[in-house]
Amino acid sequence: MITGISIHSVYVLDQQKALDFYVDILGFEVTADVDMGFMRWLTVAPASQPDRNILLEVPAPPMLPERTAATVRELVTQGAMGTAAILSTDDCQATYDELLAKGVEFTEKPTKQPYGIDCALRDPFGNHIRITQQTPLQEITEEDLACWGGAHQD
Repeated sequence: MITGISIHSVYVLDQQKALDFYVDILGFEVTADVDMGFMRWLTVAPASQPDRNILLEVPAPPMLPERTAATVRELVTQGAMGTAAILSTDDCQATYDELLAKGVEFTEKPTKQPYGIDCALRDPFGNHIRITQQTPLQEITEEDLACWGGAHQD
């Protein structure tokens, strides 16, 4: 049986630039940095969850054919890969303020949602990242649906 999630992959275009962002800015710690010859296995994790790793993976051969890798790199740059990660915090506003002071560009300011308070940013490559302070789940209202761009379907 599956007992958990240990590694989640996020496509990056430059692993050193990714380290600068994920470690120096977001505060993750390097959990593995191995030159495998054909690729660099580079993982980071929050200090409080060293078993929840993010593989900072360059889309390239031999994992992907070059033509596919080029398409994936373009999609990453366009921010078209969906949400790369949802990170947790105890205080969304304080985390936002701290990262803003470090030069992080946010796509959404902290906003109260039915599931908590969250904000959004993109990493240096275009990946969407959300930071969420969870609160007890509230009922989703018509106003929430309108804010999210959806319409209630009966």
